[in-house]
Amino acid sequence: MKVVKVLLPAAAENCYIAINEDTNESIIIDPGSAFERIKSAVESTGTKPVAILLTHGHFDHAGEAASTAKEYGIKVYTHEATAEELKNPSINLSGDMFGDSKSYSADVFLKDDEEIDLAGLHIKCLFTPGHTPGGCCFYFPNEDIVFTGDTLFSGSVGRTDFPGGSMSQLVGSIKSKLMTLSDDTICYPGHNEPTTIGTERIYNPFL
Repeated sequence: MKVVKVLLPAAAENCYIAINEDTNESIIIDPGSAFERIKSAVESTGTKPVAILLTHGHFDHAGEAASTAKEYGIKVYTHEATAEELKNPSINLSGDMFGDSKSYSADVFLKDDEEIDLAGLHIKCLFTPGHTPGGCCFYFPNEDIVFTGDTLFSGSVGRTDFPGGSMSQLVGSIKSKLMTLSDDTICYPGHNEPTTIGTERIYNPFL
């Protein structure tokens, strides 16, 4: 699997394109803003998008999910607990940041530890609330890769001062869901640079 990062302008958020090089299909993760930039990046890969994954409902991660899904005729997947934060502007922060309250949506709501196959890739949805009430991570066990959204960063963790946030819940989620993965697992976070589980296990001051 090849991973392409697309840095988007809303809160300098990382959108990712996860590519199955065998099938030439791709999965778009957290298309938050600047639809044309996302479209250009997808087209530059020459792949066929088959799905969108959302790690949580904040505007900078979910803001362009609908337009991206419409462009490619694909579905949006997220954890079932994300439904409320997607549709509620006071939780997804669209009104707070832009004064333009918006509601977002998804098509498929996954349960904790539910496993699915998309683009010929095997994916496990890990429920990791704390940054938001419905936050999740997407683990690709065969590739030893996890997309952590705003749950875990290099040397840090997600903010918990937004509506529904909880530091104790977030740290608990990371310890129970992410720190059980192998040290070699590569983490692609929603902001800043990639890291590994092993690095965070040793050096992350929040853990």
